[in-house]
Amino acid sequence: MSVLVDTIVIADLFYNDPIWAGWSREQLIQYAEESFINPLVYSELCCRATSVDEVNQSLASLGLQYRELPKESLYLAAQAFRIYRGRGGVKTSPLPDFFIGAHAVTLGVPILTRDVTRYRAYFPSVSLICP
Repeated sequence: MSVLVDTIVIADLFYNDPIWAGWSREQLIQYAEESFINPLVYSELCCRATSVDEVNQSLASLGLQYRELPKESLYLAAQAFRIYRGRGGVKTSPLPDFFIGAHAVTLGVPILTRDVTRYRAYFPSVSLICP
């Protein structure tokens, strides 16, 4: 079973979160052979990196694969954003969680995360691996 890893789980390890690094490490070890990220997770990780090589080496050390987003996922992310705006959301462009959630829906895979709010609200059919 493939598992889409959310940025927060990786950030817990990269920045040694005192509360969550242990849990995140255990989960990544458990799902090591089947874990992957997408362009949104990659982009979020780049925000605090000094180079592309740094990000690539860090991801390789965790054994994470990289997968592109299919067009169906992009469509679903846009639909989630439309619903978000209809509910009074103030952001003016789709949020990364919408792309991550839509990718998981399209592939029929769970998301490894500890930030469940938007996934549960906009992608209730997605299985979540969370604390």
